[in-house]
Amino acid sequence: MSAPRFEDKPRLDESAMAMRAAAEIKEGMVANLGFGIPMLISSFVDPDAEVLLHSENGVIGFGSVIEDPARADRYCINGGGQPVERRPGMSFMSHEESFTLIRGGWVDVTFLGALQVAANGDLANWKVPGKISGALGGGQDLAFCAKSVVCITTHQTKDGTPKIVKRLSLDITAPRCVKRLVTDIAVIDVTPAGLVLREVLPGWTPEEIQMVTEPELEIPGGVVEMAL
Repeated sequence: MSAPRFEDKPRLDESAMAMRAAAEIKEGMVANLGFGIPMLISSFVDPDAEVLLHSENGVIGFGSVIEDPARADRYCINGGGQPVERRPGMSFMSHEESFTLIRGGWVDVTFLGALQVAANGDLANWKVPGKISGALGGGQDLAFCAKSVVCITTHQTKDGTPKIVKRLSLDITAPRCVKRLVTDIAVIDVTPAGLVLREVLPGWTPEEIQMVTEPELEIPGGVVEMAL
Protein backbone atom coordinates (compact mmCIF):
# COMPACT_ATOMS: atom_id res chain seq x y z
CA MET A 1 0.00 0.00 0.00
CA SER A 2 1.54 3.29 -1.12
CA ALA A 3 1.24 6.44 0.97
CA PRO A 4 1.74 10.11 0.11
CA ARG A 5 5.34 10.92 -0.81
CA PHE A 6 5.32 14.58 0.25
CA GLU A 7 8.01 15.29 -2.34
CA ASP A 8 8.34 18.91 -1.18
CA LYS A 9 9.17 17.90 2.39
CA PRO A 10 12.72 17.77 3.84
CA ARG A 11 14.25 14.41 4.69
CA LEU A 12 17.48 13.45 6.42
CA ASP A 13 20.18 11.86 4.27
CA GLU A 14 22.05 8.76 5.46
CA SER A 15 24.78 10.71 7.26
CA ALA A 16 22.24 12.84 9.11
CA MET A 17 20.30 9.73 10.18
CA ALA A 18 23.56 8.25 11.49
CA MET A 19 24.32 11.49 13.33
CA ARG A 20 20.93 11.39 15.09
CA ALA A 21 21.34 7.70 15.89
CA ALA A 22 24.76 8.35 17.46
CA ALA A 23 22.97 10.27 20.22
CA GLU A 24 21.57 6.93 21.42
CA ILE A 25 25.06 5.80 22.49
CA LYS A 26 25.67 6.66 26.12
CA GLU A 27 28.85 6.70 28.19
CA GLY A 28 30.10 3.20 29.04
CA MET A 29 28.13 1.37 26.34
CA VAL A 30 29.22 -1.42 24.03
CA ALA A 31 27.53 -0.49 20.74
CA ASN A 32 27.37 -2.72 17.67
CA LEU A 33 27.17 -0.99 14.29
CA GLY A 34 25.42 -3.11 11.67
CA PHE A 35 25.80 -3.07 7.90
CA GLY A 36 24.69 -0.05 5.86
CA ILE A 37 23.71 3.27 7.42
CA PRO A 38 24.70 2.15 10.96
CA MET A 39 28.35 1.92 9.90
CA LEU A 40 28.36 5.71 9.44
CA ILE A 41 27.62 6.22 13.15
CA SER A 42 31.27 5.80 14.16
CA SER A 43 32.11 9.13 12.55
CA PHE A 44 29.65 10.94 14.86
CA VAL A 45 30.62 9.44 18.21
CA ASP A 46 32.55 11.74 20.54
CA PRO A 47 36.16 10.47 20.33
CA ASP A 48 36.62 11.28 24.02
CA ALA A 49 33.58 9.29 25.12
CA GLU A 50 34.12 6.04 27.02
CA VAL A 51 32.27 3.79 24.57
CA LEU A 52 33.27 0.64 22.72
CA LEU A 53 32.14 0.27 19.10
CA HIS A 54 31.84 -3.36 18.05
CA SER A 55 31.61 -5.11 14.69
CA GLU A 56 30.82 -8.76 14.08
CA ASN A 57 34.01 -9.32 12.11
CA GLY A 58 35.97 -9.19 15.37
CA VAL A 59 37.01 -5.62 16.12
CA ILE A 60 35.99 -3.66 19.20
CA GLY A 61 36.91 -0.17 20.30
CA PHE A 62 37.43 1.31 16.84
CA GLY A 63 36.91 4.90 15.74
CA SER A 64 35.58 6.81 12.76
CA VAL A 65 35.66 5.69 9.12
CA ILE A 66 38.86 6.74 7.29
CA GLU A 67 38.12 8.52 4.01
CA ASP A 68 41.74 9.06 2.90
CA PRO A 69 43.03 5.90 1.13
CA ALA A 70 46.60 6.87 1.99
CA ARG A 71 45.80 6.49 5.71
CA ALA A 72 43.76 3.31 5.43
CA ASP A 73 44.88 0.02 6.96
CA ARG A 74 43.27 -2.86 5.11
CA TYR A 75 43.55 -5.01 8.22
CA CYS A 76 41.65 -2.56 10.42
CA ILE A 77 38.12 -2.52 9.02
CA ASN A 78 34.52 -2.50 10.19
CA GLY A 79 31.89 -5.09 9.26
CA GLY A 80 31.34 -3.51 5.86
CA GLY A 81 35.01 -3.51 4.92
CA GLN A 82 35.54 0.21 5.52
CA PRO A 83 38.88 1.23 7.07
CA VAL A 84 38.46 2.71 10.55
CA GLU A 85 40.60 4.67 12.97
CA ARG A 86 42.53 2.83 15.66
CA ARG A 87 41.71 3.96 19.19
CA PRO A 88 43.62 3.30 22.43
CA GLY A 89 42.56 -0.09 23.79
CA MET A 90 41.09 -1.30 20.51
CA SER A 91 41.15 -5.09 20.26
CA PHE A 92 40.81 -7.78 17.63
CA MET A 93 39.23 -11.16 18.26
CA SER A 94 38.26 -14.25 16.30
CA HIS A 95 34.89 -14.47 14.60
CA GLU A 96 33.61 -17.01 17.12
CA GLU A 97 34.77 -14.86 20.05
CA SER A 98 32.99 -11.87 18.55
CA PHE A 99 29.74 -13.83 18.38
CA THR A 100 30.28 -15.17 21.89
CA LEU A 101 30.34 -11.54 23.01
CA ILE A 102 27.05 -10.93 21.17
CA ARG A 103 25.32 -14.10 22.35
CA GLY A 104 26.57 -13.59 25.88
CA GLY A 105 24.53 -10.39 26.16
CA TRP A 106 27.47 -7.97 26.33
CA VAL A 107 26.18 -5.65 23.59
CA ASP A 108 24.21 -2.78 25.12
CA VAL A 109 22.76 -1.51 21.84
CA THR A 110 22.89 -2.62 18.23
CA PHE A 111 22.03 -0.41 15.27
CA LEU A 112 20.49 -2.31 12.36
CA GLY A 113 19.00 -1.41 9.01
CA ALA A 114 15.43 -2.42 8.25
CA LEU A 115 13.30 -3.37 5.28
CA GLN A 116 10.20 -3.49 7.47
CA VAL A 117 9.39 -3.04 11.15
CA ALA A 118 6.02 -4.14 12.50
CA ALA A 119 3.97 -2.37 15.14
CA ASN A 120 4.97 -4.98 17.73
CA GLY A 121 8.71 -4.64 17.01
CA ASP A 122 9.11 -7.57 14.59
CA LEU A 123 12.05 -6.93 12.25
CA ALA A 124 12.66 -7.90 8.62
CA ASN A 125 16.04 -6.84 7.26
CA TRP A 126 17.78 -9.72 5.53
CA LYS A 127 15.99 -10.70 2.32
CA VAL A 128 15.29 -8.05 -0.30
CA PRO A 129 12.07 -8.64 -2.29
CA GLY A 130 12.78 -10.02 -5.76
CA LYS A 131 16.16 -11.51 -4.86
CA ILE A 132 16.52 -15.29 -4.83
CA SER A 133 18.51 -15.39 -1.61
CA GLY A 134 19.55 -13.22 1.28
CA ALA A 135 22.16 -13.26 4.02
CA LEU A 136 21.35 -13.08 7.71
CA GLY A 137 24.96 -12.41 8.69
CA GLY A 138 25.00 -11.46 12.35
CA GLY A 139 21.68 -9.63 12.24
CA GLN A 140 19.65 -12.41 13.80
CA ASP A 141 22.10 -12.94 16.67
CA LEU A 142 22.18 -9.21 17.37
CA ALA A 143 18.41 -8.78 17.16
CA PHE A 144 17.88 -11.60 19.66
CA CYS A 145 20.78 -10.96 22.03
CA ALA A 146 21.55 -7.22 22.21
CA LYS A 147 20.02 -5.43 25.18
CA SER A 148 18.47 -2.82 22.87
CA VAL A 149 17.83 -2.75 19.10
CA VAL A 150 17.65 0.58 17.26
CA CYS A 151 16.69 0.46 13.59
CA ILE A 152 17.79 3.13 11.12
CA THR A 153 15.85 3.32 7.87
CA THR A 154 14.01 5.59 5.49
CA HIS A 155 10.37 5.92 6.49
CA GLN A 156 9.16 4.78 3.06
CA THR A 157 10.45 2.78 0.11
CA LYS A 158 11.29 4.57 -3.14
CA ASP A 159 7.76 3.94 -4.43
CA GLY A 160 6.17 5.39 -1.29
CA THR A 161 5.29 2.14 0.50
CA PRO A 162 5.51 2.45 4.30
CA LYS A 163 8.33 0.51 5.94
CA ILE A 164 6.63 0.73 9.34
CA VAL A 165 3.74 -1.71 8.99
CA LYS A 166 1.02 -3.41 10.99
CA ARG A 167 2.41 -6.88 10.20
CA LEU A 168 5.50 -8.00 8.30
CA SER A 169 5.03 -9.16 4.72
CA LEU A 170 8.76 -9.91 4.32
CA ASP A 171 10.83 -12.71 5.84
CA ILE A 172 11.35 -12.11 9.54
CA THR A 173 14.75 -11.61 11.14
CA ALA A 174 13.60 -11.66 14.77
CA PRO A 175 10.29 -11.12 16.60
CA ARG A 176 9.50 -8.23 18.95
CA CYS A 177 13.10 -7.02 19.10
CA VAL A 178 13.05 -3.39 17.91
CA LYS A 179 12.91 -0.78 20.68
CA ARG A 180 13.39 2.45 18.70
CA LEU A 181 13.30 3.59 15.07
CA VAL A 182 15.31 6.49 13.70
CA THR A 183 14.02 7.34 10.23
CA ASP A 184 14.64 10.17 7.80
CA ILE A 185 11.64 12.05 9.23
CA ALA A 186 10.93 10.81 12.76
CA VAL A 187 11.99 8.97 15.91
CA ILE A 188 9.48 6.35 17.08
CA ASP A 189 9.52 4.07 20.14
CA VAL A 190 8.09 0.56 20.15
CA THR A 191 6.28 0.00 23.45
CA PRO A 192 4.02 -2.78 24.78
CA ALA A 193 1.07 -0.44 24.14
CA GLY A 194 2.09 0.34 20.55
CA LEU A 195 4.16 2.84 18.60
CA VAL A 196 4.86 6.21 20.20
CA LEU A 197 6.02 9.18 18.15
CA ARG A 198 8.86 10.96 19.99
CA GLU A 199 10.46 13.33 17.47
CA VAL A 200 9.57 14.79 14.08
CA LEU A 201 11.85 16.39 11.51
CA PRO A 202 11.35 20.17 11.23
CA GLY A 203 8.98 20.85 8.34
CA TRP A 204 6.77 17.85 9.19
CA THR A 205 3.74 17.59 11.45
CA PRO A 206 2.81 14.55 13.55
CA GLU A 207 -0.31 14.16 11.40
CA GLU A 208 1.83 13.93 8.24
CA ILE A 209 4.07 11.34 9.90
CA GLN A 210 0.95 9.29 10.62
CA MET A 211 -0.10 9.48 6.95
CA VAL A 212 3.12 7.69 5.88
CA THR A 213 3.01 5.16 8.74
CA GLU A 214 0.72 2.13 8.39
CA PRO A 215 0.02 1.38 12.11
CA GLU A 216 -1.61 3.94 14.34
CA LEU A 217 0.84 6.11 16.24
CA GLU A 218 0.36 7.41 19.74
CA ILE A 219 1.15 11.12 19.55
CA PRO A 220 1.85 12.44 23.06
CA GLY A 221 1.97 16.09 23.96
CA GLY A 222 5.75 15.97 24.35
CA VAL A 223 6.67 15.36 20.69
CA VAL A 224 9.75 17.45 19.89
CA GLU A 225 11.64 18.41 16.76
CA MET A 226 14.58 16.19 15.79
CA ALA A 227 17.90 17.81 16.63
CA LEU A 228 21.31 16.83 15.25
